[in-house]
Amino acid sequence: MTSILARTAHAAGWVLAWRMLTRLLGLGSTLVLVRLLSPEDFGLVALAAAFALALDVCLSIGIEDQIVRARDPTPALYHTAFTMNLLRCALVAGLITLAAGPAAAFFADARLYDVLLALAASAALSGATNIGIADFRRHLSFDKEFQLQLLPRLLGISVTLGVAWGWHSHWALVLGILANRAGIVAMSHVLHPYRPRLSLSAWRELVGISVWAWLISLAAVVRDRADSLVVGRLLGPAPLGVYAVGVEVAVLPTTEMVDPICRACMPGFAATLRSGGDAAAGDAWLRIMALMALLTLPAGTGASLVAGPLVALAFGPAWAEAAPVITILGLACTFTLLGNVSGALLNARAALRAILGVTLVAAALRIALLLALVPALGITGAALAIGIAVVLEQLALVGCVLRMLRLRGSAVLRCIARPVLAAAAMALLLWQVGLGWAAPPPDAASAARLLAGAIPMGMAVYAAALWLLWRGAGAPAGAESDMLRMLGRFGLWRHRLAARGG
Repeated sequence: MTSILARTAHAAGWVLAWRMLTRLLGLGSTLVLVRLLSPEDFGLVALAAAFALALDVCLSIGIEDQIVRARDPTPALYHTAFTMNLLRCALVAGLITLAAGPAAAFFADARLYDVLLALAASAALSGATNIGIADFRRHLSFDKEFQLQLLPRLLGISVTLGVAWGWHSHWALVLGILANRAGIVAMSHVLHPYRPRLSLSAWRELVGISVWAWLISLAAVVRDRADSLVVGRLLGPAPLGVYAVGVEVAVLPTTEMVDPICRACMPGFAATLRSGGDAAAGDAWLRIMALMALLTLPAGTGASLVAGPLVALAFGPAWAEAAPVITILGLACTFTLLGNVSGALLNARAALRAILGVTLVAAALRIALLLALVPALGITGAALAIGIAVVLEQLALVGCVLRMLRLRGSAVLRCIARPVLAAAAMALLLWQVGLGWAAPPPDAASAARLLAGAIPMGMAVYAAALWLLWRGAGAPAGAESDMLRMLGRFGLWRHRLAARGG
């Protein structure tokens, strides 16, 4: 089990590295593109891409996950998975093509038609991706996934910048998307020896899982788009813009850690279930949640605490209403470590009916709370609605795993108790000295001073409280010792690299 945990942590490190590199590459290219293209160019492609992505998500059928779960996948399963994915991508491309004309007419922009046709071609091209790359996740070889994504990403950015420099047209963004997709397809065949064949012989093994995955995708689209639709309809575009910025900032500290780690967790849990069964999977589930809590709890709580000065410094006084959104959702999103890790285990166990039930209830709850709170409280009401729904959804996923593994809730509380208490100590002290949950200051200089005091103090208090709680408990084996062990390995790795360089 320790080997699986170490491999999962190693895999998560590669996914985190990719997310960070993607952020940096995206930021760098955007800083150049805003000087070469107009906001209208960005808006046109963003509108078309959002439309195409929604269709793609609605028709997602989770074939790759079934290969990751399978105890001993046969060649017939790979051939069938490739064929079904090819058909799915062809269907998505066809639907985007059929919708291109009506969409261009609805938004009164003829250019949208050609952009959507190009994105339809990208969707069709993605069907040629080598399904063998599912083995990278199955065997936790996320270094291969890093290679798979990196070169196409660099190709897409190069094409985008080159075309933008020469044409100053929205086609720079579109051609960059196509180049990135073509690069991924090519790299998938370079990096994995599997060569696909057209076959549907193993369709029975995939179709049941695929239907559940498709229904989950539909429910998730409704859940995740509900707040934008309700806020936009009831309050208008300007409040929606403020709310959207607040949400993006609030979720950033936790999602940038939780999502990549959970992507690595799913195949890790699948490997654990194949080798050790439910007992080993339950142990891994608790240890991974405890380890993630060390990082995500202070990150989400910290974002909530400094929301006021952060908004004042980064966006200015016109965006002050985003501060309560960050305050509320920053705290609520700390619960995602519980639900997302639980969802990864349920997915590895193919308990898709439970995931679908929780997602449907969460979608209905979000809509009901939004309709009740937004008219009275505006975007703060929207944040409260989503925050309550997020917390309850995450707890429901934890409950599903507890029932599945026949564990008590006290097991979860024990594994996250020390990070929770340390984060609470951090929040209490910062609030008491006036550095936490402060109103947005009137100017950027005041905001910078508040952040300069709050961030290092918060980090120091959290680390000290966590260390004292751990030592006071007798320095037991657990998340803290796992973290120290990983840091030790990282230090040894750096020492070896330095020695080789010398």
